[in-house]
Amino acid sequence: MKKTPIKVTVTGAAGRVAYALLFRIASGDMLGPDQPVELVLFDLPRAKTAMQGVMMELQDCAFPLLTNMVATDDPVVAFTGAQIALLVSARSRTTGMARLDVLADNAKIFAAQGALVGQHAHPDCKVLVVGNPCNTNAFVALHAATRFGRIPAHNFAALLRLDHNRALALLAGKTGHPVDSLEHLAIWGNHSPRVFADNRFTVTDGNSVSVTIGDPTWEHKTFLQAVERRGEEILAIRGHYAEASAAAATIDQMRDWWLGTQGQWGTMGVVSDGSYGVPEGLVFGFPVICKDGDYRIVADLPIDAFARQMLDANVRELQSEIDVVKPLLPSLFG
Repeated sequence: MKKTPIKVTVTGAAGRVAYALLFRIASGDMLGPDQPVELVLFDLPRAKTAMQGVMMELQDCAFPLLTNMVATDDPVVAFTGAQIALLVSARSRTTGMARLDVLADNAKIFAAQGALVGQHAHPDCKVLVVGNPCNTNAFVALHAATRFGRIPAHNFAALLRLDHNRALALLAGKTGHPVDSLEHLAIWGNHSPRVFADNRFTVTDGNSVSVTIGDPTWEHKTFLQAVERRGEEILAIRGHYAEASAAAATIDQMRDWWLGTQGQWGTMGVVSDGSYGVPEGLVFGFPVICKDGDYRIVADLPIDAFARQMLDANVRELQSEIDVVKPLLPSLFG
């Protein structure tokens, strides 16, 4: 029996990240090869012509799974009935711009979008925040949404899969083993230069990756710095954020959330339940296992002194970002 189409809303639909996303969603890469989709493209009024051009290209691809498309600058139209919301639109950093420079503008954007989701989206809508700083933006959006009592905070996530994918690629290159042979990678914290890529548990073909590498200096310094600085390096070289890889990570994270990880570990930025000493309510990167459209944080992993230091640094950074944002949104956090 043919499945009922899933309504997917993509914000910032005329932008480069969305352009890299939309065709893969329509082809079935995100929700599966037998899942029809309805796409709702949402952006500012000045982007309507560009969105129409994107829709024309999507039509020309003749995707069998794409049952309907709408392009709109009306936020109520965009979010009404959405079952998946990919919140891509955000003020982007440019070369030399610090993360905190964009916090104020993006806090207001995601407060507004969160409120719209809370009022108009499907009650079980899954919301993935892509626009950076995504952890704090997700924190703001979920607080704005949950005030309406329709959508739980558990349904909001931030995009930490990009850090996961970057770490996998580095470990594959270092060990000479293919990416899909690597299991049990843990990514913790904030999608920022503080993020902690933790390969202590990672195995390939049943063997410890750490033992295979046999180089603690590479693991604790070179590897971590390469993951932490990758986004900045791409921004410096291209003059743009890593759009295509961010789109690929969005597809990967939502596919895991929707279809499950079959017992394997994934990475999501989710609302902390107090696990691993991370204060409740922070949107924090954790290793997760997804099943039946839900997720659970991988439990009872040992945290050594170095890991504790890294997790605590991420907590402090996120708390400092939230301290900047809260005074800007007194109606939300007053």
